[in-house]
Amino acid sequence: MDDRITTVLDLYHARMQEERSRPREEPPGGRDGGQDQRMRAIGPDTGQLLNILARSQSAPTILELGTSFGYSGIWLSEAARATGGKLITMELHGYKSAYARDMADKAGLADWIDFRVGDAVSMIGDLIQKVDFVFVDLWKDLYVPCLEAFFPRLNPGAIVVADNMIRPGTEDVKRYGRAVRTLPGMSSVLLPVGTGIEVSRFEPATGSR
Repeated sequence: MDDRITTVLDLYHARMQEERSRPREEPPGGRDGGQDQRMRAIGPDTGQLLNILARSQSAPTILELGTSFGYSGIWLSEAARATGGKLITMELHGYKSAYARDMADKAGLADWIDFRVGDAVSMIGDLIQKVDFVFVDLWKDLYVPCLEAFFPRLNPGAIVVADNMIRPGTEDVKRYGRAVRTLPGMSSVLLPVGTGIEVSRFEPATGSR
């Protein structure tokens, strides 16, 4: 990580620490009203693991579902820059995507990121290219619909990482865990990193896809 990226990560970490020191309050319209300022970000351990996994691929097309305020995107776009790849990151709210873009500019990583705003399932359906790495970290009831949308677009050897699989461990994420393990060609493991991540790899049978 160069100095510009480290500086931006430090800004995020300070915001995360300040957020954790306050009572957990949900603003009105948080999901659909565009007033939610909570980061709900992955921690640095998960970020480093994402970076390592994405760096294991050559020139990957990386898909992030849930830009939020852009913390995980820094780790993923750094991997994209290092490997000659590209990050496509999707977010429902424009104000969050704009904040993430500004931070990516500060980190010197914006040229490796394609910011998209709108409904994730719909935007996945509009993708032309196939993908090599997916990070799933948006509203939990969208995990399975997104999985169904991006699975046909996975390249052989693609890696899929889903966050919050242990905490909060809702029925929605449990449904995702069951669904991803039943897909043909998918192998999957649950790791106790951060709030729990499901790491899956797609290796179709020869001649099947």
